[in-house]
Amino acid sequence: MKTHALFDLSGRRALVTGSSKGIGAALAVGLAEAGAELVLNGRDAAALERAREELAERTGAKVHTAAFDVTDEVAVLRAVRKIEDGVGPVDILVNNTGVQHREPLLKVSAANFERVLHTNLTSAFLVGRAVAAGMVERGHGKIVNICSVQTWLARPGIAAYAASKGGLAMLTRGMCAEWAGSGITVNALAPGYVVTELTRPLVEDPAFDSWIRGRTPAGRWAGVEDLVGTLVWLAAPASDFVNGQVIAVDGGLTAVV
Repeated sequence: MKTHALFDLSGRRALVTGSSKGIGAALAVGLAEAGAELVLNGRDAAALERAREELAERTGAKVHTAAFDVTDEVAVLRAVRKIEDGVGPVDILVNNTGVQHREPLLKVSAANFERVLHTNLTSAFLVGRAVAAGMVERGHGKIVNICSVQTWLARPGIAAYAASKGGLAMLTRGMCAEWAGSGITVNALAPGYVVTELTRPLVEDPAFDSWIRGRTPAGRWAGVEDLVGTLVWLAAPASDFVNGQVIAVDGGLTAVV
């Protein structure tokens, strides 16, 4: 296979959860530009339709939407069945949906702790299992879970988030252990600190911005575009013998003390 073909996603269908905006939308653009047909997911049908129109216009790709709650097992099973019946088999799954909750452990409620775990971790299990069932039958598939540098590093006030991402790393390895023999690769991409509308208040906080730039060897925040190349690699034939790995895309942040 020629080198450029190792990164060609033509003829592949990709489902990206939480992809109406932010990191998920940027990842969807990268997959579409590499040739994939996209299914965007979120709970807001109107926002998804806007994202679909923008992505289709920008890339010329075939783009579909699937509005469902990734934390609802029945809704997940129904949606995956509808996608595969209507659009076609899912070749690539990106579990991107995530939520943050900032509160000290002594104050965070059990409900909020469980909400973060359910959204960030259980959803990847539910959607991953539903999609993997078809991948196992077909003998191939690519699953990419979106972790974080908080997979390895903790900060005060976000213990629930760190716990969910640490769990997602081990879920990634568990999926690999069970499904690799069926031709499925399951890996995770762990972004560093990325400029999005959700992190904009942190970017605009001079003290925090200075800390991030000083803590990161690259000396800057990541842009969403910095994540695309690694995602395409993990979704493409180029990574067919890479399995169960968590790849940090963090400008060196987790490499130094």
